[in-house]
Amino acid sequence: MSSSVQDGRVTKHKSSSRRSSARRMSQSNQENKEQKKTQPLPLIERTNALPIEQFRSTYAPTISETFKLKNPTEEAEDSSIPDQTKELDYMLDLYTAKTIPSADFEACFGLIELTSSNAYDGSSVGWSPSKKRKEMKLPDMKYLIARRGSRSEGKDESEPAGGAILGFLSFMVTYEDGKEVIYCYEIHLSPEARGMGLGRQLMLTCENVGRHVGLEKTMLTVFKSNTKAVRFYERCGFEIDEYSPQPRRLRNGTVKEPDYLILSKMLDNDDPWETD
Repeated sequence: MSSSVQDGRVTKHKSSSRRSSARRMSQSNQENKEQKKTQPLPLIERTNALPIEQFRSTYAPTISETFKLKNPTEEAEDSSIPDQTKELDYMLDLYTAKTIPSADFEACFGLIELTSSNAYDGSSVGWSPSKKRKEMKLPDMKYLIARRGSRSEGKDESEPAGGAILGFLSFMVTYEDGKEVIYCYEIHLSPEARGMGLGRQLMLTCENVGRHVGLEKTMLTVFKSNTKAVRFYERCGFEIDEYSPQPRRLRNGTVKEPDYLILSKMLDNDDPWETD
């Protein structure tokens, strides 16, 4: 028998009770697993789980389109002669940290080193090539690569069109202070690509990706010493974020100013950017 009478009470054997409890726990764990399978992932995790081809078609559907920018010609170096410009074709490629070609990755790192290593050296952060490379390879990092030229008709848009990298913007769809944001990690242009509007094109593309995903705002970090970059972001509509670090008063009474700013821009703001 599976039970016995003790002092007028009917009790079950402990071994039977333990087996029943184990079965209930196993059944509960299985139900929890099944429930988790049916629940959709949160927006950030769901977005970052997409293959790059699906991410591109869903959130950056126009990225493969060629765009034109006006380039000053050699004859137009005299600024008193207006409209002596010619338009050239440009295009963007989109990669993840895993899919970016190694040559493109090294070119992007080279641009950071060329344009920003001195700013890092003069900051509290310091310049560390190994740390920067590690950050650049974070799994959810994505890259917008700018090149001159147009994609050949019928060419797979996931393949680079060739040619030197003129600039890039790296970004991540992520959480920041509990908010769903698109965070611009880096934006750098080669010297010959400055002043033609390529930086604006990269930033606009990044913002549009954020809007397509349904994120709240764009965020970035900039060194205070990089006044040119600060002015560029201000023209793009960025403002100092509420979570930007504040001055700290040390024990000896000295006030320590942070050497960087956190800027942000709400993505529901459709006001046009200021003109130069």
